[in-house]
Amino acid sequence: MEIETKDSLTFKSGYSEVNGLKMYYEIYGQGKPIVLIHGGGSTIQTSFEKIIPLLAQNRKVIAVELQAHGRTNDRNADLSFEQDADDVAVLLKNLNIDRADFFGFSNGGTTTLQIAIRHPEMVDKMILGSALAKRNGAPEWFWGFMEQAKLENMPEQLKTAYQQVAADPNGLQVMHDRDAKRMVNFKDIPDEQIKSIKAPTLIIIGDKDMITPEHAIELQRQITNSELAIIPGGHGDYMGEITTIKPGFKTSDLVVPIIEKFLDKEGK
Repeated sequence: MEIETKDSLTFKSGYSEVNGLKMYYEIYGQGKPIVLIHGGGSTIQTSFEKIIPLLAQNRKVIAVELQAHGRTNDRNADLSFEQDADDVAVLLKNLNIDRADFFGFSNGGTTTLQIAIRHPEMVDKMILGSALAKRNGAPEWFWGFMEQAKLENMPEQLKTAYQQVAADPNGLQVMHDRDAKRMVNFKDIPDEQIKSIKAPTLIIIGDKDMITPEHAIELQRQITNSELAIIPGGHGDYMGEITTIKPGFKTSDLVVPIIEKFLDKEGK
């Protein structure tokens, strides 16, 4: 494990042997652990760079990169949200963390749902940022777009960020194709699995998000102990995801106070 400093923020980084992967992670701050799980095609930084310094003031932030993403290598297997969930669970065991809070964004939100379903003993509270549980939670055009997905249509910021950190710059096509295939083959998470979730849950979407408000409301009804926040903006605006940042961006516009209030609330 190495100790690094970036923008005056000190953190530890390392790799862990996880189900045949060398899985990359970063650890910031002290306190109760919160695990950050990035979106599709993303790195720790493209999803979470703007909120990590804010969360790390009060807690231990553990950010991961999943199979074929960022600094974590690929394995000779398709991506699945279930496998990602199991990979995160093994990583946390390797780091001697029995329980944590979780914040997953976009695909990372779907992975977080799977962690709560498959490894409920590890989850204290969870935050689902723009998470998809059912195909009808995204507009019809999205599924057509994924079937025709091409690397040149991937946001430039995500491509650049991958190439800046990846051990294998040629892995970009692999990551893209694995992510696209996973979405094309996406199956609804069964209602009974969603209803089995006991962890206190905060569901966040933007009012102009890829995820429909109806889907977020359905999730909130199905997860017994859950709250819903619909924030003005698009997919990830509320947390400063890299493709959403516009001139005049201010960290005070981010959703961190809502997250902190939810995490600090006593009881289940």
